Amino acid sequence: MTTATTAASLDSLNPATGEVVGSVPLTPVGEIPAIVARARDAAKAWSAMSAQERADIIRPAGARLVERAEELGELLSREQGKPIKEGIGEVRGCGSRLSDEVDEIAEAVRPQVLKGDGVRSTVYHDPYGVCAAITPWNFPILMPHWMVLPALVAGNTVVLKPSEETPLIAQAYADVLNEFLPAGVLQIVHGREQGPALVKADVDLIAFTGSKVTGQAIMREAADGLKRVILELGSKDPLLVLEGADVDKAAEFAARNAFRNCGQVCVSTERIYVDRSLHERFVARLAEQAESFTAGPYDDENAAIGPMIHAKQKAHVAWQVEEAITKGAKVVFGNEPRDGAFISPTVLDGVTHDMDIMKTETFGPVACVMAVDSVDEAVELANDSEYGLGAAVFGEESTAQSVARRMTAGMVGVNQGIGGAPGMPWVGARQSGYSFHAGPMGHRQFCQVRVVSEGT
Repeated sequence: MTTATTAASLDSLNPATGEVVGSVPLTPVGEIPAIVARARDAAKAWSAMSAQERADIIRPAGARLVERAEELGELLSREQGKPIKEGIGEVRGCGSRLSDEVDEIAEAVRPQVLKGDGVRSTVYHDPYGVCAAITPWNFPILMPHWMVLPALVAGNTVVLKPSEETPLIAQAYADVLNEFLPAGVLQIVHGREQGPALVKADVDLIAFTGSKVTGQAIMREAADGLKRVILELGSKDPLLVLEGADVDKAAEFAARNAFRNCGQVCVSTERIYVDRSLHERFVARLAEQAESFTAGPYDDENAAIGPMIHAKQKAHVAWQVEEAITKGAKVVFGNEPRDGAFISPTVLDGVTHDMDIMKTETFGPVACVMAVDSVDEAVELANDSEYGLGAAVFGEESTAQSVARRMTAGMVGVNQGIGGAPGMPWVGARQSGYSFHAGPMGHRQFCQVRVVSEGT
């Protein structure tokens, strides 16, 4: 693991070296009810403001994040492992977009008036109360950012429980916001056991990004109180490369989306189905692209990706690759032994759905390719998963658009990744999500809808 726990503190370790980056106080589990009570007390004044007033209070934090981007970005990269330019970019991106984001959230949650024959209804988007935000380590400032901001602007108070793998950057993020927020509006707790304790506490809404198993546990615990939940869970994103596809463009996308952040991305491309007529050329091009994704420590200027977050995750990826090889998969590129938490970007060909690597989330830098003989076969295999977060289809435009509508994923890219127009929600289907984030529709997930109707 990249963290170690002492009696009173949580140490964060550099995943590339095992060295201690820093420590945060470990929150006593017994104090969590009192922390939530403080949040509920702070919610009285916070929720009484308008959404725009709350947005304006938060707004200066954006400039502060930009101002400190290099400092905080280096901290992020030392703690999480990604190249320093990506760490700085994550911090700077959150800061530079903050002002526009809080305005978008305020607009999304403002009252809406509906008129009919002799009646007028006002739809209010009110805060739930106290939001527990439980966030992962792979984007350790971006993930808190996209939960904390909409929760706060909507009028909730927040108790943030970041991953115990990356507590330092999450603490720094909360500290920046708390330069401007009233006391008690945003609090942070640290530790592993503190997550379940927070879910059990007197919170009204739980926003979580992480594994399906943990998401299911949260739903079970939330059921007794019918607490609202927003869950983004695992995935096993497919890429379809059909007749008429630009093979070079598809291979470039596949490599980038399979290997970036060492494959530790919820929408990583983990399964690739290629029309047999394009298969040989695609695999060769993908292997060429893979060569540029060298792994190294965060401060290695030549490294395109960092280490796995910890040895357990590396062991999981290595086991999946070896299991696939024993069942007939061919290593086209990579799979070279590496010390520590590092793992070589790998391209596997000849995979099948009999292999665990085509069914269970990998969360590592492995691109798995399977040749198919028809569009229908590609669609059937792509949809043969319990997950459904993202998908991509490369091919002749009209065919690719038609196939995109046959995907069970919540977000589908046509001849591109899943990123879309401003305001699009980030939404998963099947066991990849419950409720969703982002855009006006996602922001309103942090609100209780109430309707007041009157005659006119």
